[in-house]
Formats: sequence, C-alpha cells, structure tokens
Amino acid sequence: MAQMNMIEAIRSALDVKLSQDPDVLIFGEDVGYFGGVFRCTAGLQEKHGLHRVFDTPIAEGGIVGAAVGMAAFGLRPCIEIQFADYIYPGYDQICSEAARMRYRSAGEFTSPLTIRTPVGGGIHGGQTHSQSPEALFTHIAGIKTIIPSNPYDAKGLLIKAIEDNDPVLFLEPKRLYNGPFEGDPNIPAVSWAGHELGEVPEGHYTIDFEKARLHTQGSALTIICYGTMVWVAEAAAKAAGIEADILDLRSLMPLDLDSIIKSVKKTGRCMVLHEATRTSGFGAELIAEIQEHCFYALEAPIVRVTGWDTPYPHALEWEYFPGKARVTKAITKMMEG
Repeated sequence: MAQMNMIEAIRSALDVKLSQDPDVLIFGEDVGYFGGVFRCTAGLQEKHGLHRVFDTPIAEGGIVGAAVGMAAFGLRPCIEIQFADYIYPGYDQICSEAARMRYRSAGEFTSPLTIRTPVGGGIHGGQTHSQSPEALFTHIAGIKTIIPSNPYDAKGLLIKAIEDNDPVLFLEPKRLYNGPFEGDPNIPAVSWAGHELGEVPEGHYTIDFEKARLHTQGSALTIICYGTMVWVAEAAAKAAGIEADILDLRSLMPLDLDSIIKSVKKTGRCMVLHEATRTSGFGAELIAEIQEHCFYALEAPIVRVTGWDTPYPHALEWEYFPGKARVTKAITKMMEG
C-alpha cells in the first residue's frame, strides 16, 4: 500500500473511476488545467482528456443543473463546488431536482451524481471559506451525506459515492487535506503519520456508507463525531486521561444508529462533537436519537461541543474551532458530574 494524504487519496479515487467507467465525468471551477484549488484533480485532465475533466464558469447553479441532467441520462458526473460556502446557489437544484429524481419519476430515472466540496475551518479561510453546512442536506430526503476523516476512508467512500445510483454529497474537511500539521495541538502529527489509516490501496475498493468506524475503544465515554473532530476527540480524550469510544460516523445520512446505540449503552455517557454551528446542527438530531433509544442507559446528560452561533471569524478562528482544550474541559466536567 502507498502512504497518501487525503488530497492524494481523493485524486486516486477519481483516477480509478475515470479509468474504469467511461460515463464518469469531472467538472467544476478550476478542476481541469489547474487541478483544483486544493489540487485534488491535478493531472487528471492531462491523463483522461478535456472531455472527461473540464472547467466551468463560476456558476454553481449551472454546474449542479448540468450534472443533474447528465445523471438523468446515464452519465456519472462527479462535480466539485470549490468551497462548501458557495454551494447555496446550487441548493435548489440539489434538493428539488437531484434528490427527488427517483421518487418523482417512479424509478424511471435516477441521479447518480456526486458533489464534492471542502468544508470546515482551520486554514484561516474566514467567514466565506470555512462553513460546515452538512445539516442543511441531512434534512433533505434522497441525498446521502458523507464526511471522511482520513485518507483510507476518503478513497473508499468516494469510489462508493461515484458508483451509487443516487445523489451523494461528499464533504471533505479541508483541515485534513494535507494531514496533521506539525505542532498542531488539536490534531497531533503522530495521529496518522505511518498509521494504517494513511496507508491507501492504489486500486479499487469501497467502504459502505451504512457502517460507522470505531476510531478508539473505551468504557468511560462515547464521543460521536465526524471529519476533523475525530482527531480532536482523540487528542482531548488523551489529555483528559480517559479511554473513550470515539465513533467516526463517516456517513450522516444514512446513519449507523445501531453502532451509536451499542456504544452509548456500553459507556453510559455521551458527547456529541461537531464543528458546525450549534443551533439546529446535526448534533441535535443525534441527541434526539440517543435520548429515544438510550435514555435508561445514560448516567449523565448528553453533552454537545460545537462551533458557536456566529459566522466563522477570521481573527478569532481558534476561539470558534472546537479544539482540544475546549473538548478536554467538557470531558473533564462530564466525568466529574
């Protein structure tokens, strides 16, 4: 196996599918000649041609709308929205057209469309390059919402997304693109350097959406998270001196509720952790499900650690980001209660 960061793993997944399936297309802003703003598509146009990997105007509604039409007639477009902050002009096409295609046509048409977009902060992108809008899509029936936390999962989940016959929103935590940063207190460099999660097969493999990944095991606490927060949770649990079940959801919709219930009933304590704003964030849905299914197993109230209900601040980015210090403090308080 090769050692890859998340950018390389995503590029490898795209390369595999372009090579295997002539119906797969990649398009979006700057994804062709330039190779994408984060270089996830670098070299793919040169290898697979201008008609398979191409640039578009700055028009997210048009990008998504064209992809919906292509998907309805049998192609498998994998489009890139340059930042999740700019997905809103295409929101109507995603929710009103792509998500309903199979239902409204009684199965005559499907929408095998994958939408890739970077999410989250931690790179000093400011309020218009740091949003985490996943909850806006989990509310829409017909869309699958996927967020990988490591290179191995990123490749396997992306290949699965492209092969799926329904629309998949594939959210890529940009903080993790190049791996843990040296000296980062929130995501220690030892976390996946040389770790099996950084070892990625060069060929084809898939990971099922329906199964969460148990990142670490412990009996003191369950931490439910996804994306960048998986690594923050690991750092915080170590700092707090506890062994926790850290459950990496991988997929928000579909949701592996069985794994959540199993872990919470084992530990009796639960923290929900995400970077998105608190109010109406996906954590609220998780808490509702846990309350319904695990109420009598809980030894303490469920704790939620999230971003704040403000735009993502540029100057105070690390005050907004739910980092190791804030999560460690919440764990300590919870265990003492």
